[in-house]
Amino acid sequence: MKQRKLKMGMIGGGSDAFIGAIHRRAAFMDNYIELVCGCFSVNPEISRSSGREYFLPDHRIYDSYREMFEKEMELPAGERMDFVTIVTPNKWHFEPAMMALQRGFHVVIDKPMTFSLEEALKLKEKVEETGLVLALTHVYSGYPAVKEAKARIASGELGKLRKVYVEYTQGWLSQRIELQGGNNAGWRTDPKTTGKAGCMGDIGTHAWHLAEYVTGLKVLEVCADLQTYVEGRPVDDDGASLLRMEEGVTGVLMATQIATGEANNIRLRVYGDKGGLEWRQMDSNRLTLRWGDRPAEELYMGNNEFLSDLAKWNTRTPAGHPEGFIEAFANIYRNFALAVMARESGDNPGELITDFPTVYDGVRGMQFVEMMVQSGGDNHTKWQKWIE
Repeated sequence: MKQRKLKMGMIGGGSDAFIGAIHRRAAFMDNYIELVCGCFSVNPEISRSSGREYFLPDHRIYDSYREMFEKEMELPAGERMDFVTIVTPNKWHFEPAMMALQRGFHVVIDKPMTFSLEEALKLKEKVEETGLVLALTHVYSGYPAVKEAKARIASGELGKLRKVYVEYTQGWLSQRIELQGGNNAGWRTDPKTTGKAGCMGDIGTHAWHLAEYVTGLKVLEVCADLQTYVEGRPVDDDGASLLRMEEGVTGVLMATQIATGEANNIRLRVYGDKGGLEWRQMDSNRLTLRWGDRPAEELYMGNNEFLSDLAKWNTRTPAGHPEGFIEAFANIYRNFALAVMARESGDNPGELITDFPTVYDGVRGMQFVEMMVQSGGDNHTKWQKWIE
């Protein structure tokens, strides 16, 4: 299957950005990918200086993503990029992703996938039309313990599922720091760049995705309450929702960016009629299993004799060596790269490799945002059915 390294182009992710560096470190971890070109900023000077920091030749550093697609298409097939990673504010996700797919390039894109549901549906149609691979970086689904939780539930160990609790608490937007500049708060709290949701689009989508990914069940209806606590902020910075899921499972989702003092405190709990489980992102290598008829169990990633194939495939270090955020990102990039290689060579990649978020998760993520905003803004009709 593996023939050569995949050549990556990048849109966004300049030296003045946070998440671009995370993507690059993750993409390079398994030595399947190399960075060959990019437009790293809307500011051409920053794009050029960033590209040089990344040891790219000047002729592969572009002033715009439109120029990048045009010039890359002129290169021989073995020299041009194979895929593009898009790490820009939400408003600039759709156009470069669509341009990439139209030109035969695979895509990795940060979440939420697009600015609107309409854009997400168009991307889905283009992916289905072209057969190209699109990976969405819902990073928390890449943790080995989350994979183990998914496998345990799928095997029926918890019995018939009943209840899901998922929460993502941050405190970095407790004050209106977006007015200070020089941080990522500006575009994330501006509906012109982030879309109609603030907190729910930024981190609420992560909580929703965890609930669906681990349980294997889709959300059917939401009943939401959205709040804006910081005066003058035009988008939500806090919210919660009741969830009605498939198979009669109900859930509670909470996401906030005004929980003063919190960092990235993600917590997931799932309960069935035989047992329950709990995972915390800030103790990411541990999965707790609870039972009604025996003591609780603590599973630690790396103890592979006790783990599922899904968790073992996504575990990189022996027990006692914690794996975290970048490794979880790397699991998505590795699986994406192997899926692309399999497609190019006509091989079947198998379930372990294709276990990463795709365009369909992106569409459902935008549906989640739509439903949360509709329900959260309507005090009379609270329960909103999922958009088909």
